Amino acid sequence: MTGFEVAAIGFGLMLIGIFLRIPIAVAMAITGFLGIWYVRGTPAAPMAQLKTLTYDTFSSYSLSIVPLFLLMGQFATKSGMSAALFQAASDWLGHRKGGVAMAAVGACAGFGAVCGSSLATASTMGQVALPEMRKRGYSDALSTGVLAAGGTLGILIPPSVILVIYAILTGQNIVKMFLAALIPGLLAALGYMIAVMIYVRLRPGSATPAPRVAYGDRFKSLGKTWPVLGIFGLVMYGIAGDWDWSNPGPDALFTPTEGAAVGAVLTGLYGLFTRDLTWRAFVDSIYGTATASAMIFFIVFGAAVFNSFLATTQAPQQLADWVSGQGFAPMMVLLAMLITYLVFGCVMDSLSMILLTIPIFFPIIQALDFGMPAEAVAIWFGILVLIVVEVGLITPPVGMNLFIINSMAKDIPMAKTYAGVTPFVVSDVLRVGILILFPGISLYLVNIAYNGASAVWIWGAGALVLGLMIFSALWRHFRPM
Repeated sequence: MTGFEVAAIGFGLMLIGIFLRIPIAVAMAITGFLGIWYVRGTPAAPMAQLKTLTYDTFSSYSLSIVPLFLLMGQFATKSGMSAALFQAASDWLGHRKGGVAMAAVGACAGFGAVCGSSLATASTMGQVALPEMRKRGYSDALSTGVLAAGGTLGILIPPSVILVIYAILTGQNIVKMFLAALIPGLLAALGYMIAVMIYVRLRPGSATPAPRVAYGDRFKSLGKTWPVLGIFGLVMYGIAGDWDWSNPGPDALFTPTEGAAVGAVLTGLYGLFTRDLTWRAFVDSIYGTATASAMIFFIVFGAAVFNSFLATTQAPQQLADWVSGQGFAPMMVLLAMLITYLVFGCVMDSLSMILLTIPIFFPIIQALDFGMPAEAVAIWFGILVLIVVEVGLITPPVGMNLFIINSMAKDIPMAKTYAGVTPFVVSDVLRVGILILFPGISLYLVNIAYNGASAVWIWGAGALVLGLMIFSALWRHFRPM
């Protein structure tokens, strides 16, 4: 058999193992080990690789950012930030039609900026916002659907562990990936809010306005969100900002790993200041971080073994050469890959999909001509993949966010949650289409920040434009009649 045939059989056997409920990391590691054994003809070959593969994989300095961002998310979850964000958003928007649902979206976006996990964002915000929406008479479908979709913002808005893993796999700059994800993440929040507006117009009985809150109380609750904005701003500007205005171009205060450490420390100090981070909560945060890090690193190790098998067969390079030689339109190939991610997303988690497919898909993407530099294509493709795999978290039948939210309201049939999330899936698909047609949206902050403009003006102008867009959309919908 050719190397490509061996790789195809190995890939199929690994998928069968995953469908039989073998842990993904174990399935990848065993398939990779046996595959190398078969190709090399001796068990000594995979054993020799295992001697150095573990150290080479986990000695990477870039991987140290993962447990630090996970710890930051754990502290954020335990420190009451979610409640403050939702209260502020609800005070400003809750008295409008569908306002509490949009407040949940805004709170998810804010919490995602310091959490970095979709599942944690969905579960944490669900505990805060779901009872409030049900108390206000929101329909079961809208209440659960908006929170399941809002949870995906936890990983779309940087910092994002998935983006870190993608950057390591493809050799990209982590800071550039974070910058590229920011605008698409904010567009996701805006798209979800628009979806809520349309939903409550089509189904007037699905949402009941909350009582109007006085402006004094609104500003008071808004002031309580400053720690979230401050931590996110310091971390992002610290790793991507221009601190030397006399020398245009990025001149970061600290590396991404140092930024993650600063964020974790500041989030922990906030929890101590508010007294929400008790000793028990601190220990639980450390334990949760260790457990999640071990799970991620085990999957990374399994993927490293499997990818070593693929490299031995040279299947990715052969597949890339074959695709580029067939004359397929690059956009058609890209769409086929994204559709594959949508299908896989129904049965697999986002991290496993990234680790499993990027070593196969990335060489193909790099071999195609999209009319952009190779680095720009890599960043753009990474953002598209990130969005599509997260759509899998809210698509039936195995959307993890759907099950998390539904577990908090077991009296709500899953069918209603499926129906409620549909408008947000449509919003995601439309957003992916826009980002495919206009790659410059994802690359805007990267191009500006790395072409000599001061980050102060860039971030300020971007925030102003986005704020005006959101204000305009909300005003048109909620303006006094």
